[in-house]
Amino acid sequence: MAKAVPLFSGSKGNSYFIGSAGEGVLIDAGRNCKQIELAMEANGLSMRNVGALFITHEHIDHCAAVRVLAKKYNIPVFASQGTLTALENSERIPPNVTARVIETEIAVGNMLVKRIDTPHDAAESCCYLVTAPDGKRALIATDMGVMLPTVRKAAHESDFAVIESNHDIEMLKTGPYPYVLKRRILSDTGHLSNEACAAELCELVRNGTLRLMLGHLSEQNNTPDVALRTSAAELTRGGMKLNSDYTLDVAPSQPSVKSVIF
Repeated sequence: MAKAVPLFSGSKGNSYFIGSAGEGVLIDAGRNCKQIELAMEANGLSMRNVGALFITHEHIDHCAAVRVLAKKYNIPVFASQGTLTALENSERIPPNVTARVIETEIAVGNMLVKRIDTPHDAAESCCYLVTAPDGKRALIATDMGVMLPTVRKAAHESDFAVIESNHDIEMLKTGPYPYVLKRRILSDTGHLSNEACAAELCELVRNGTLRLMLGHLSEQNNTPDVALRTSAAELTRGGMKLNSDYTLDVAPSQPSVKSVIF
């Protein structure tokens, strides 16, 4: 069985491992190399078994360690053309490392990784749907202002899904951020709110996506408790029982030993 390991999630960095002890892929590398190595080791994993690194977009909290990890372990890097160009322009792709555009999907070992584009204020952002050798699927979908039909379809096809639950709208509106930043976050190329995330979850569970995780929570405009309560309340209104009909958790912002078998 494959598992998804949320190494880090949030404004200080994002990285997820999907696979098994023998093989897997990393989705994003938004902390430094040492932090990612230690988080992997804490979960019984080794960077030596990572077959590829997939980057969702060029913002630093998703690509901080790309250059060092790719060079140190000779890991191929995949991203959209826009993201790859942005990474190359900022010299985050080291020389002599394989860097390739993923147009639709690509096989990495016994796994299949599919790209789905997302609306975000980046060069060409995307999320990834990973199919394990046994056919089970995991989706990592954050950093998007709205849930596009293509992302929703991928979520409905998944056994496990990380969906962005970035902010509580009222906390954001009354919080310390400047107006321009608030407008950016609330825009269609910003981030999904707790409310927008929660609105998606009932249909996911009805369609068989029973392992759910909330990702990319804002430190300033959200808390794990608020995000969980918002989603759980919506699911309860839909007649679904936590830990009976579905599981729900928050991706950690700090290193922890946490994984989901899917």
